[in-house]
Amino acid sequence: MTRSLIAMLALASGFAVATTARAEVSVEQTPLGVTVKLDGQPFTEYLIRSGSKPILWPVIGPTGKRVTRNWPMEKAVAGETDRDHPHQRSLWFTHGNVNGVDFWVEGKGRIEHKEFVKVEGGPEATIVSRNNWVTGDGSKLICQDERTLKFGGNAEQRWIDFEIAITATTGPVVFGDTKEGSFGMRVASSMRVEAKPAGGQIINSEGKTNGLAWGKQAAWVDYHGPVEGETAGIAILNHPSSYGFPTYWHVRTYGLFAANPFGLHDFTNGQTKGEYTLPAGETLKLRYRVLLHKGDEKAGKVAEAFADFAK
Repeated sequence: MTRSLIAMLALASGFAVATTARAEVSVEQTPLGVTVKLDGQPFTEYLIRSGSKPILWPVIGPTGKRVTRNWPMEKAVAGETDRDHPHQRSLWFTHGNVNGVDFWVEGKGRIEHKEFVKVEGGPEATIVSRNNWVTGDGSKLICQDERTLKFGGNAEQRWIDFEIAITATTGPVVFGDTKEGSFGMRVASSMRVEAKPAGGQIINSEGKTNGLAWGKQAAWVDYHGPVEGETAGIAILNHPSSYGFPTYWHVRTYGLFAANPFGLHDFTNGQTKGEYTLPAGETLKLRYRVLLHKGDEKAGKVAEAFADFAK
């Protein structure tokens, strides 16, 4: 092997390492929540209150473009759908029936930020928050949660690990059997399968696409499509330790993208019941990874990412 070839291979190897090296993730608390940056560039913001719940918005993928819908947090964005489902705010966790209270839509139950337990940057940043689930008038506490979010990324991918531990602090908690839940995102309007002239695609770990992926169980689902001239993708991976794995998916061609382990009546045409009662004093844990990538699910190596996450 010639010296020049060795040098070329060394340069190529160095470039590969440079493009896949982990970014440094910084976090900064603000009156609104916590801002998260990768190598000084915006990634997302944890907002302690938007509508009736905490959310992450905006969410910026490795192409540098926003991959979730901006409305209703930001008005009059060109090309966006801005008249449907105002409760579908970028990235969130709620459920449509918890002890009979609807936390999915606006104006019913509220998830109120209580405190940050940890806010720490590094090669992988961490945010830990505690929240109270209360009735719409705030008069009754139904349950509490502690959610742990971890953020990382490189030149090709960004990821958000989301673990939520819900504790029945004031008595039993019943998660009702409804499709309106639970760990959700609203993708950028241009990524929707229904977008014109050319939209995106939904595909799950079982190979089911678009409308056929709705209401099905899968270890992961990927939603990819055009964003400002480039193909961007979002995959949600369900960890095997999470309650209800492999979860059912409330994923729609109009842009809703949600994992829901409780809505079995709707998803199975009444053949199975999904209602779950969490006994007083006990804790339910759900765990997901949001993988933001370039290209479709193959280019984003989503199946490989799930295998790594599942370990």
